[in-house]
Amino acid sequence: MEYNTTRGPLILPEYGRNVQKMIAYAMEITDRTERNRAAQAIIEVMGQLNPHLRDVDDFRHKLWTHLFVMSDFKLDVDSPYEIPKQEVLNERPQIMEYPSSKIRFGHYGKYTQKILETAGEITDEKEKEYMKNTMANFMKKQFLAYNNDAVENNVIAEQLKELSKGELILENPDELVNTNTILRSMGLNQNKWTNKPKKNQKQNQKKKFIKKP
Repeated sequence: MEYNTTRGPLILPEYGRNVQKMIAYAMEITDRTERNRAAQAIIEVMGQLNPHLRDVDDFRHKLWTHLFVMSDFKLDVDSPYEIPKQEVLNERPQIMEYPSSKIRFGHYGKYTQKILETAGEITDEKEKEYMKNTMANFMKKQFLAYNNDAVENNVIAEQLKELSKGELILENPDELVNTNTILRSMGLNQNKWTNKPKKNQKQNQKKKFIKKP
C-alpha cells in the first residue's frame, strides 16, 4: 500500500494529487502540440474542481498561474497569458505604512477632524454657517453612536470650537437636533432601562409561578 507520507508534497492541495500527476505526465510529452492539448484539458479539469474561482475576475488567468506553479514553472506550453515568474510570485509584499496622525476625539473620527480644521479657509459666511450647524449635528450623532447616552449640547459646541480652532462657534447650542430624534433615526432608545419590566410587573410574574396551597 502506498501512503501519502511516501509521496511527493502537494503544491496546491485544493486541486488534489490526480491533477498534479496529470501535470507531471504532461511535462513528459515530447510533442509540443500534444503537450498544449494536455495543458488545455488540465485547465478544464482544474476549473471543474474549483467552480468558486468562476466568481473571481479573470479566473482562467488564475488557473493558468496555478498550472505553472504546480509544475514548478517547468511546463513548457503556449499560455494565453503571460507566464508568471517564480521570483515575482515569491516576492514579499512591501510593508504598508499606517497613518500616524493623532485624533483629538476618537469617536468623531479622523475625517470629521480634518473637515473642521479647514473651516478657517471658508470665507463665505453662509457656507460657514451651514457647515457649523451641519457638523455640530453630525458630531452629536457620532457621539451618541459611540456612547448611547444623553449628551449636553454645550459639550458639542465646545468640541466643535476646539476642533475648528475657534472658527465655528455655536451661539445657541440648544437649537441642535433633539437627542431622542437622533436616537430614533439610529434605532436606539435614550433610556437603556425602558425595556426592563417594572417592579410590579416582576412581582406579578413571580406570583404566576407560585402554587396555591
